[in-house]
Amino acid sequence: MKTHRTPIPGLLLFEPAVYADERGYFLETWNERRYREAGFEMRFVQDNLSRSRRGVVRGFHYQLRHPQGKLVQVTHGEVYDVVVDVRVASPTYGRWFGVTLSEENHLQLYVPEGFAHAFCVVSEHADFAYKVTRHHAPGDEYGIRWDDPAIGVEWPLAVAPVLSAKDAAAPLLAEAAERALLPRWEA
Repeated sequence: MKTHRTPIPGLLLFEPAVYADERGYFLETWNERRYREAGFEMRFVQDNLSRSRRGVVRGFHYQLRHPQGKLVQVTHGEVYDVVVDVRVASPTYGRWFGVTLSEENHLQLYVPEGFAHAFCVVSEHADFAYKVTRHHAPGDEYGIRWDDPAIGVEWPLAVAPVLSAKDAAAPLLAEAAERALLPRWEA
């Protein structure tokens, strides 16, 4: 397994070892010992799986009082995955990082607590699997507009995205900050 640092500290990209032959392939999607040896120590409490169709944008989502770290990957299809630092006073506040996650590249992205996460499905369908460090806390679900011009994500969309009503109504980053709905960075 290879670990890649991103331009935003704490945001990590993992490239698992894939063993392929004429029958197909095998890879470990999680091995606590191997990740610990790579300097990554997290305790995950829940695994989730979502399926979405082409053009769906999910996010940007984050939690405030019960923040979750997430290890995300695509098991079928392809998505453009984006993370933005929404920690007020962070040196990288408002900066985003995007990467293609697919069943072909097997990449995994670790999204730390205090970051907002979104993805856009670019294949016909995509199965998106992720581990979380805390259980879901109803009522602690927040979002930022997927197309906030202050963030400036360059989404690979040919047509208007398919959004949930909640994501379509999400505030801009500046509005969330004004309403004190963002986590604070702690050095």
